[in-house]
Amino acid sequence: MDRDVPPGRRPADSGNSVRIIAGVWRGRRVQFPDLPGLRPTPDRVRETLFNWLQPALAGARCLDLFAGSGVLGLEALSRGAQALVFVEQAQAAARSLVRELERLGGSARATVVEMGAARFLRAGAAGYGGPFDVAFLDPPFHGDALAEFIPLLDAGGWVKAGGLVYLESEKSAGAPGLPPHWELLKSKSAGEVGYHLARVNERASG
Repeated sequence: MDRDVPPGRRPADSGNSVRIIAGVWRGRRVQFPDLPGLRPTPDRVRETLFNWLQPALAGARCLDLFAGSGVLGLEALSRGAQALVFVEQAQAAARSLVRELERLGGSARATVVEMGAARFLRAGAAGYGGPFDVAFLDPPFHGDALAEFIPLLDAGGWVKAGGLVYLESEKSAGAPGLPPHWELLKSKSAGEVGYHLARVNERASG
C-alpha cells in the first residue's frame, strides 16, 4: 500500500506513478496524487508478495484496506483476481483510483469505497461482498496500526477460512501478533519494511 515517508521523498524512478509488474496490465503505469505520506509499496516487495500469492489469485475476491495508489489491488486484478474492494479515506486518492480503473478497463471488477479503514471494518463484511479470499493490510507507519486492524478484520469475518492476509509494517516492529487461529506463513524484510503473509484457519470448535 502507501505509507508515511519524509516530505518530498519518493522512489527516484516513479514520480507520481507506479508500474504494474505482471499480468494483463504488465508495464502499465498507475498515476496517483501528490499527497503527504502516500507512496506505493516498492517493486521489490510487491514482486515477492505476488510470487507468494500467485497460486491463490485466480478467481479470488480481494480486499485492499489501505488502498492509496491502489497498486496492490491493481496488481492482483492484473494477475487474475476476480474482484477487488479498495478502501481509501483520502478523497483525492480514492477518486484518482476510480479514474485509473476506468482507464485500465477494470471498473467492472472493482469497487472503491471512500471511507476510513476502521469504520469500514466495523460495517460488516456482508455489506461489501465479503468474506474475502485475500486481504491486503498496509497501514501507515508510526504506531502499531496492525494491532488495531488485525482484530477488527478477524472479528468482522472479513477473510474466509483458508484465506490469506498480507501484512506490512516497519521492519523494527517485527512479526505482528495474530489471532490464535491465524498462521504466519512467510516473513521477509526489505530496507525498513517488514512484510508478512498469514493464513486464516478454521476456528477451533468448542
